[in-house]
Amino acid sequence: MKQNNLLKLIGAIIGCQLAGLVGSIFTAPAINTWYSQINKPSFNPPNWIFAPVWTILFLLMGISFYLVWNKGLEDNKAKTAVLIFKVQLGLNILWSMLFFGLRQPLLAFIEIIILWGFILMTIIRFYKISRVAAYLLLPYLLWVGFASFLNYSILILN
Repeated sequence: MKQNNLLKLIGAIIGCQLAGLVGSIFTAPAINTWYSQINKPSFNPPNWIFAPVWTILFLLMGISFYLVWNKGLEDNKAKTAVLIFKVQLGLNILWSMLFFGLRQPLLAFIEIIILWGFILMTIIRFYKISRVAAYLLLPYLLWVGFASFLNYSILILN
């Protein structure tokens, strides 16, 4: 791998991990306070599982983004795909702000449905540029689908 490509890969991964870090600023303080006190469904995963899962998902997002970025951003197809990717990354952070930061499960549920749609749009756009990039985002889509159901369940139980 050329040095320029390696720097792109590292930059893409760090950028996505930073999005996760920003989201965790809203999440971490609420875990042992508000979140521990609300009603959760029986299928709610243990708290310790979220950090490693999200770390892996942000890693996969970074690699996926790199694969598209590395193909070149000269054409409108790639530019649009990257824009949609960046929007979904911002929506990911916004969900943490709404759910954990503002403690608003209803707003977070509405937002996570929009996030899921943007992840799907990203996958579709990335598929046209790099199939591997699209496939790398499938675990993310599935996890956010599960998180949507979990968010809905918490909304109903509280």
